[in-house]
Amino acid sequence: MSGFIITTLVILVFVIIYQIGKASEHATILRGEKKVNAQVNRAIALLLVAVFLLGVWGIWACHQYFKDLMLPVAACKTGENYDSMFNVTVVVTGIVFFLTQAVLFWFCYKYQSSDRRTSFYFPHSNKLEIIWTTIPALAMAVLVAIGLKNWLTVTSDAPVNATVVEIVGKQFNWIVRYPGKDNILGKRDFRKINDANNVLGLDWADPRNHDDILSLNGEMHLVVGKPVKLIINSRDVIHDVGLPHFRLKMDAVPGITTTLWFTPSITSDSMKIITKNPNFVYEIACDQLCGRGHYAMRGTIIVETQEQHDKWLATQQSYYAGNNPEATTPAADTTAPAADTTKKITMK
Repeated sequence: MSGFIITTLVILVFVIIYQIGKASEHATILRGEKKVNAQVNRAIALLLVAVFLLGVWGIWACHQYFKDLMLPVAACKTGENYDSMFNVTVVVTGIVFFLTQAVLFWFCYKYQSSDRRTSFYFPHSNKLEIIWTTIPALAMAVLVAIGLKNWLTVTSDAPVNATVVEIVGKQFNWIVRYPGKDNILGKRDFRKINDANNVLGLDWADPRNHDDILSLNGEMHLVVGKPVKLIINSRDVIHDVGLPHFRLKMDAVPGITTTLWFTPSITSDSMKIITKNPNFVYEIACDQLCGRGHYAMRGTIIVETQEQHDKWLATQQSYYAGNNPEATTPAADTTAPAADTTKKITMK
């Protein structure tokens, strides 16, 4: 019954709209078609001007309303460069957008149809086309050059004193690996991956793996003012290491190692003061749709002083020791080697 009533109401609405249209048509004939068209043209021209002004006000109002959701200051020099590039791009494209839209809506008002004006046919102008093609092309070339410069910076070779940290994407969490006292990450073999006791497939035959430290909860510890080189991998599908507070991101691709480097400039404690948020944390987001649990794939970064970092490292156990409690790293043997009794004694 309710469906029949709704259908009837919809039909009635269309009938009413049709009747209003017919009445408007008859009124136009009675009042004079030219006069009515002139009034309609003027009303539309004024409405377009109003739409432009409301649109500009809406852009400003939205910015004011959502400005509290903007990211805080960039937490590294590279991020500051990206912010600068973004601001330049917004200013350049914003000026072009505002001017072109202002001219567009002004033309709609200024050159509305009237008896005093006739159409002007303007077929072609090589000079005009060269101008409106060359200027945007040059502007875009400059913006692209700035972007390439910043991109080549973060993907170039890291400083020799950079800390090396590996981050691996896995549905649906991040695994972080730090080198031990030898400052070298051991070898990995995907055939040795075992979720029970070897989530990254570390090759235990490689002694450089024995002191590596793993964080399975996606927490990364970095030292303020010290360059860090991220070695990025994926264990299953394509992920993306997104570092919004550092204005950086890089794909994590299965079978391909990608890298980037940056230097954290603000500690986590200092950023809590800057943002006036005692619960602030640097986030690691997955910026690539990677499956059902993509929304929950989140890690954190703690930027701390060297002293704090050393204290944290002192409390960490190597992944090898945690999963091989029966194994011990043999100490260096300083005694003389025993005689090999298996060799034959030959007489000269």
